[in-house]
Amino acid sequence: MAKTIRLTMAQALLRFLDNQYISMDGQEQKFVKGVMGIFGHGNVTGMGEALEHFQGELTYIQGKNEQGMAHAAIAYAKQKNRLEIFACTSSIGPGALNMVTAAGTATVNRIPVLFLPGDIFACRQPDPVLQQIENPADYTISSNDAFKPVSKYWDRITRPEQLMTAALNAMRVLTDPVDTGAVTLALPQDVQSEAYDYPAEFFEKRVHFVERRALSAAALARAAEAIRKKARPLIIAGGGVHYSLATAELIRFAEEFGIPVAETQAGKSAVPWDHPLQVGSIGVTGSLAANRLAKEADLIIGVGTRLTDFPTSSKTAFQNPDVEFISINVSTYDALKMNGKAVVADAKEALVAIAGTLRQAEYKSSYSTEAIAALKKEWDEEVDRVCSVERAEGLSQMLALGEINRFLGEKDIIVAAAGSLPGDLHRLWRCKAAKTYHMEYGFSCMGYEVSGAFGVKMASPDQEVYAVCGDGSYLMLHSELVTSIQEGQKFTILLFDNNGFGCIHNLQRGHGSEGFGNEFRYRSEQTNRLTGEYMQIDFASHARSMGAKAYTAHTLEELRAALQQAKEETVTTLIDIKVLPGTCSSGYESWWRLGVAEVSASEKVQAAYKTMNKQIEIAKKM
Repeated sequence: MAKTIRLTMAQALLRFLDNQYISMDGQEQKFVKGVMGIFGHGNVTGMGEALEHFQGELTYIQGKNEQGMAHAAIAYAKQKNRLEIFACTSSIGPGALNMVTAAGTATVNRIPVLFLPGDIFACRQPDPVLQQIENPADYTISSNDAFKPVSKYWDRITRPEQLMTAALNAMRVLTDPVDTGAVTLALPQDVQSEAYDYPAEFFEKRVHFVERRALSAAALARAAEAIRKKARPLIIAGGGVHYSLATAELIRFAEEFGIPVAETQAGKSAVPWDHPLQVGSIGVTGSLAANRLAKEADLIIGVGTRLTDFPTSSKTAFQNPDVEFISINVSTYDALKMNGKAVVADAKEALVAIAGTLRQAEYKSSYSTEAIAALKKEWDEEVDRVCSVERAEGLSQMLALGEINRFLGEKDIIVAAAGSLPGDLHRLWRCKAAKTYHMEYGFSCMGYEVSGAFGVKMASPDQEVYAVCGDGSYLMLHSELVTSIQEGQKFTILLFDNNGFGCIHNLQRGHGSEGFGNEFRYRSEQTNRLTGEYMQIDFASHARSMGAKAYTAHTLEELRAALQQAKEETVTTLIDIKVLPGTCSSGYESWWRLGVAEVSASEKVQAAYKTMNKQIEIAKKM
């Protein structure tokens, strides 16, 4: 008779998670680091009891906001190249729904996170319970159904034995380079506490192998032939370069065949900024060098990128009438974008294989070393210029970023996500080492920055970590600052205070508006609108009230001093950087499509609509 172990469903789930391993390139490691959670009536007596008495190696982290802790879990997994994860548990109702935004963030960015929200009673005996949503047309619906569209796998465990099927499917998705993202197991609060005689083999060590997908002979032939026919190819490096651990192979490929490399937000830091073939960021937030090369390129070689509207400048970046696309990606879905020739394979495997064939053919691009160097020199000088302009009226955002970039060490990590800072950082930030640029730009989720920095610090404890965020993002979500102090995980928050949602304010004004609803101003008695004086918020005092160290910088000298003091602190530190509104960088020969009002009382909006329409017509011809 097979041996069984009697456990509650929650106890069994933890025991299962504690024995999951992942293996890539022969390197085996534990896959689940621990559980982040906030307890409520939907999970405290089930998952809470199981965690309290758990004797394994899972670490429990107490979150302060369900979305915040889940963002920390995303950042941890991203920094670990998706080879180690946290699970996140919550109560039912609001606690669960707070994690839905984070689940969307995980799925869009292809980052594995296991969500374990509590759910209503499966037995229905006490229904309707506190925080239960009652749908008269479908009584099976609860708050957790909101996770369905943002999860790569979703299940509701209504009997304890169902855990065995659900847990295996969860691991299948979480460890799959193509299908990974948010996995949600909705856990009814009564079922969490129900016992079952689980087969002992369910808890045995299980290793999940990340197999590098090799390039097929036919795909290799197609890719090599397509490259051989082209004289001016451009590589666009995406996040898949990092997840494939293929940065060295990418650099060798570019060097051997003389192909310049541009980077997406997720791919940035794959190639050091000062490498002769590194031409900077691409697209809407791109560099002058990369965007000029993109216009003339006759071949775009995408490596591990989704080719969204930002790197493609809403599909207008590539203007050579003979341009073609090759996309190296483990996902067929992504590889087919921009009508590209799909090279469905692991990035590292594909680059090595294609290089071998091109080497035999003695292929070289037609770029001259001098031409690439001239473009790169022009762009480097432009970065130096915009990051050194001083203003008599105060500190500009670009001047502050330039000073910070010079101060940080080569291995220091920056974390960002939303507002005008991602544009400036993508264009202007200079990375020397891989994995030192952590940008969540798949969802560009405001509030990710502080929580993300906490997760990155846990993943890279020996490196200095800096959250780079605006005042708008900080006000939205800063709860895990407290958790970082609780856990002794120090990082530094660089808060750029520009008195509002500056990025969208600039975008709004750039399309005909006089500015509405985006600045942090008092309501005016005269206009009954938010057009009064700017609100003056002391973010440094706010951070100190939660136990952090904090400094305020109005000038370059104060910023330099604060950076040095923050580096010497041993707890999470915030620098409140008061910058002039509207002093971010603008686009360099790029375009981003927005929906501008076709009818408006404003002549400026009417003009902006006509300009946008002209760009759309140009885009249609490409």
